[in-house]
Amino acid sequence: MILQDIFDKLWKGYVAQNPEAEKIYSCFTEAGEKVENDHIAFRTFFDTRINVDVLARPFLEAGYEQKGYYIFDDKHLTAKHYEHKTISNAPRVFISQLMTDHFSPKLQSIVKQCASRVPEELVIGNELIFAGNVWGPPSYETYEMLRKESEYAAWLYVYGFVTNHFTVSINSLNNLNSIQKVNQFLKEKGFMLNSSGGEIKGTPEELLEQSSTKAGILSVEFAEGSFDIPSCYYEFAIRYPDTDGKLYSGFIAKSADKIFESTDFYKK
Repeated sequence: MILQDIFDKLWKGYVAQNPEAEKIYSCFTEAGEKVENDHIAFRTFFDTRINVDVLARPFLEAGYEQKGYYIFDDKHLTAKHYEHKTISNAPRVFISQLMTDHFSPKLQSIVKQCASRVPEELVIGNELIFAGNVWGPPSYETYEMLRKESEYAAWLYVYGFVTNHFTVSINSLNNLNSIQKVNQFLKEKGFMLNSSGGEIKGTPEELLEQSSTKAGILSVEFAEGSFDIPSCYYEFAIRYPDTDGKLYSGFIAKSADKIFESTDFYKK
């Protein structure tokens, strides 16, 4: 599958989970802006059948290489980010995983059950990134139990392998050319921002500033019935040049830590 086809397919699945994203995209284009994608992100559990390296495979085969490694102690996560070797404006790919051995036997048992239900062809093939929830209808009781230990685990248990977020590159925008302008634009359009750690994560001195919407609320069919829970979100990033004049291309763990909370449970 060629690179553009991969991202087109991922976008289609992403906006199905997060209709707000399509509205936001339209708001930018109607304002005369050309939207370019800075990066996308996935979540998974640390299990050899479905870990970061398994999800990264289709991107590696499409010409990407690993560039960064990150540790999030408080959330018990690790992550890697990937960049294309030759296409300079190809979106970065950020994949994180929950270190399940840091959690209760109950959580570990649920993760093992989920991983054991992933079809073999998805484990060895390149389609896992498009697969969504492959372990069957979720239980709301289990979702609530997981939330007490890890919002990340609870979200992943429900949604599985979907693009967690796409990211508007503010560097590519003409008029909305600062994160402050973008945030104000979004709020005026009625979208809620993730304010954990402040609406703007990072600083120009750190060479990266990020913000994000709170995840859109989606009605999900659980074993016990239909419940409204947060789904995916949209992120916005501006990168600054380093001392060599080259735009910073990595990520900042303490900022990403707060961005993860865009999917934390809330009620509108």
